[in-house]
Amino acid sequence: MRRALPVLTRRWQVVALVRAVDPALRAQGVKQIRGDLDQPASLRRLAGIADAVLHSAPPPGEGADDPRTKHLLATLARARSLPRRLVYISTSGVYGPCGGAVVQETRPCAAGTARARRRVAAESLLRRANLRVSILRAPGIYAADRLPLERVRRGDPVLLAAEDSYTNHIHAIDLAAACVAALERGGANRIYNISDDSDLRMGDWFDKLADAFALPRPPRVTRAAAQTRLSPVLLSFMNESRRLANTRMKRELKLKLRYPTVDDGIADALQQGTSS
Repeated sequence: MRRALPVLTRRWQVVALVRAVDPALRAQGVKQIRGDLDQPASLRRLAGIADAVLHSAPPPGEGADDPRTKHLLATLARARSLPRRLVYISTSGVYGPCGGAVVQETRPCAAGTARARRRVAAESLLRRANLRVSILRAPGIYAADRLPLERVRRGDPVLLAAEDSYTNHIHAIDLAAACVAALERGGANRIYNISDDSDLRMGDWFDKLADAFALPRPPRVTRAAAQTRLSPVLLSFMNESRRLANTRMKRELKLKLRYPTVDDGIADALQQGTSS
């Protein structure tokens, strides 16, 4: 989570696990340890060096579980003293299809894709560990340099309003702030939805982007027609209609969003002059 580093390095000595040494991290005062979560033997130096851990690595792209999280936990367990807390960035995809319902953190997981099931496996491993774990379930992450404008330029279709799904977003800067807040105030075995205040359907999100960047709005099609024109990954997102409740994030983590809605994030991107 590079966007969190300016705050993290002011408050803590930061050590990062990297596959290759990065001069930019060194310039920010980050100590780097070379290793790979896919190679347990390379992780030995991590044992016992940290009071707190921010775990943002995704599971592998295949399989039924998350060996990377398993390897990390096994390494941490070798030390005489465990970290005081661990914060894990998960995904709201663990809830599965929700039919547009408002989703609280107490809703049971019902992951509808293999990708989300691997995240559920990672969460289960972490919650069984002898650590103070806070899990941040994030939806679509965006930023000025992380907007799906190419999709809009291609003219990929979106669903008709009557068939459209709700979608959720969080600006990358607000997610970074949530990570810092969870390291400081996150509850033990506590889950937090990390989402902004937008109440938005997916087609409206792409319309907003098109209007803001003077692009043609995407065509609207039926859900049946979308099956033949969109990738399976995008279709899976369209099937997982939900509205994330973020009250716990605000009350317990005391997070004040810098970008409360996607309108704020889009306005910032325009001010920066992005065209990505």
